[in-house]
Amino acid sequence: MVRRVAVIGAGAGGLASVKCCLDEGLEPTCFESSEDIGGVWRYTDSTDNRRVSVYRSVITNTSKEMSCFSDFPFPEDFPSYLPHSLVLEYFRMYARHFDLLQHIRFQTTVLSVRKCPDFTASGQWEVVTETDGVRESHVFDAVMVCTGHYQEPYLPLASFPGIESRFKGQRLHSREYRDVQAFRGKRVLVVGIGNTGGDLSVELSRVAAKVFLSTRSNTWVISRVSDHGFPLDTVGTTRFNHLLEWLLPSALTRRIRFRKFNSWFNHTNYGLASSKSSKFKMIVNEELPFCLLSGTVVLKPNVKEFTESSAVFEDGTTEENIDVVLFATGYNFSFPFLEESVRGTIDDNRSLYNCIFPPQLEKPTLAIIGLIQLTGSIMVGSEMQARWVTGIFAGWNKLPPPSRMMAEVLKRKPPVKRNPSERENLKMSFISYVDKIAVCAGVKPSVLRLLLTDPQLALAIFFGPCSPYQYRLVGRGRWSGARAAILTQWQRMLKPLRTRVVGDNSNSSSGWCWMCLLALPAALTAGLLFSKYPQPGWSPWAGPQL
Repeated sequence: MVRRVAVIGAGAGGLASVKCCLDEGLEPTCFESSEDIGGVWRYTDSTDNRRVSVYRSVITNTSKEMSCFSDFPFPEDFPSYLPHSLVLEYFRMYARHFDLLQHIRFQTTVLSVRKCPDFTASGQWEVVTETDGVRESHVFDAVMVCTGHYQEPYLPLASFPGIESRFKGQRLHSREYRDVQAFRGKRVLVVGIGNTGGDLSVELSRVAAKVFLSTRSNTWVISRVSDHGFPLDTVGTTRFNHLLEWLLPSALTRRIRFRKFNSWFNHTNYGLASSKSSKFKMIVNEELPFCLLSGTVVLKPNVKEFTESSAVFEDGTTEENIDVVLFATGYNFSFPFLEESVRGTIDDNRSLYNCIFPPQLEKPTLAIIGLIQLTGSIMVGSEMQARWVTGIFAGWNKLPPPSRMMAEVLKRKPPVKRNPSERENLKMSFISYVDKIAVCAGVKPSVLRLLLTDPQLALAIFFGPCSPYQYRLVGRGRWSGARAAILTQWQRMLKPLRTRVVGDNSNSSSGWCWMCLLALPAALTAGLLFSKYPQPGWSPWAGPQL
């Protein structure tokens, strides 16, 4: 019987895990190596230690209504997209509201997590920690690892001949970047066009003499601001859209998406992406197209090699007098504290049952929380994982036999191990994945049942944003405020914008009522489809990354 649970890390996943343990009557102890909560969202100027944090100017890529903990909305006066300071303030509010801090041991490093000698029978773990040079050994009934996947910088220097042996300029990873001051007046080459590479290129272009952005990927650039000025994910990440993507042929879905992307600007003209390519990525950046249009950022292909002061690209062009090479090449995850028999089996999240449980363990008392890359908020996905996991620890939820879990894992894993920089193995559709875990936890709402009992709410959760509150309507952990939170989410999005009110004769509530009436037949049909056929599979088109 699980009672005492070790939670490693006090970031978003760790806080949610501690809270979920308390909800299930378990006794969590959270170990955090730094002096405060927040994980990567707690910004610090220092880059001396190994701790990863966001850069000074970062803004969230997912909106507040789509990123909050499911029973604790962001304050209505917070903007839809948040700087790191407000995200950290929200974490503090959450920790105070649910009285989580008393369960966290700060400045305590976990050195090792090993099976107890009687693990086959007890499922217990020996956890060795260190605080101020003093080591302690603890025994826990279960362990939740909440260190995420932003851990070890991925720096593929071997792929760039000359960067170590010939290049005389400065090179650094984006983990070391905090602000623009050190780059003023310099010629900077940014390698990698993920969300970070795009953000840093735009920011550096304001002070650098020139910024070059090197990429080998087809990349579609999208804006956080969508139709009628609403946050992109609130408009795009809906159950209705998700059903359409399942019903329509993938080629048609892709064509519609590419057409939508190109309606903002022609990506082929900018050298970013071609609609003929089947392999591509999406990044969120409102300013990058203008920087390319104004020449403050110059897009370049992959680097072939470096000389003492220049970069030679695969198309034969050369850029001289490069002062700084900034690698925005992402991160690898690592769990150095786990014993080798467990750590060696985790290549990526496909090695885990439902991206959480190592399937080869005799007892399912180790859970990896947050090792996911969703097309929506990772925070929401991590909380759902924690709710399911603590339900299993408490005996409410059940796992299939290890043989069945292993078979599921082997179906997902490819025959060839991928390069660590290729994150496709971590990306999953937000709705598909969170729904899948919600079904396991018994907290997924039924659109069809709600249509019969609460049609207004059913239409809101089917045609409106697939916000986290939906997963608090039914099952264990049901929250009495979930319905009201869903029906008032549009007002909370608009509240921060009401700093200057102008007249508008349109009757939005009347329009919503008419839309609900017209949509009722479609929603009934959709409910029948969802109940009769399997859920939609994972899709790469469902929205922006976090």
